[in-house]
Amino acid sequence: MNWWTTGDTPGGQLGGSWYWPGSFDARPYRAYTPWMATGPLIVFGGTFDPPHNAHLLAAECARTQFRAKTVLFVIAGDPYHKRVESGAAFSSQVAERTGGVSPARHRLAMLKRAIAANGGFAIDERELRRDGPSYTVDTLESLAGEPWAENGMVLLLGADSRADFWRWRAPQRILELATVAVVAKPGVARVPEPPLPHVDVAMPPLAISSSLVRARVAAGLPVRYLVPDGVAEYIAAEGLYNG
Repeated sequence: MNWWTTGDTPGGQLGGSWYWPGSFDARPYRAYTPWMATGPLIVFGGTFDPPHNAHLLAAECARTQFRAKTVLFVIAGDPYHKRVESGAAFSSQVAERTGGVSPARHRLAMLKRAIAANGGFAIDERELRRDGPSYTVDTLESLAGEPWAENGMVLLLGADSRADFWRWRAPQRILELATVAVVAKPGVARVPEPPLPHVDVAMPPLAISSSLVRARVAAGLPVRYLVPDGVAEYIAAEGLYNG
């Protein structure tokens, strides 16, 4: 089911139920349960290195707009398009493989802290368990096979990801599996060619990025109010992004 709209809010039949049997057993953070079933599943992927307040605001705005119960944060393992990220300040302590993405254990720990206060947010680890690079189409195919996806999926993207969408693996299949929802990002104006069918998410502009947070930490500048307090405390305790 795709949730295309003629306005700011999606149309279509809401309701139904889904569950994820056997998932997240004994996990210390939020798992799927049947009460999360209303509306489509919002899928929000990324490295979350680190997660910041604009991530959280985008997720909540999308959840509200689509009348969804849950936003699923899919934390990337080895995202092929971020194997080399120029201009980012990373500590040698946290550089992973050759790609410059912090180790999964740190990113997962920060994401747990970031979403803890919102009962509508949950985490999925399947890309961390996958060998090799992470491709969005593989994740959506896997999610679509679960019974709780019966109300459809919405893939939440930032405007920068939208601009590169047609270079992703199997972009047409992605559009068959999910409705694409795009959050505007200040300073990002590139439009993909051909145009990408999508729904715009209504969100106040918030000029925060993970690269900004990393650069400020490396420069000894404060990041409080750019990231949740728990994330800021974790970055400081673990000495992440110190250059």
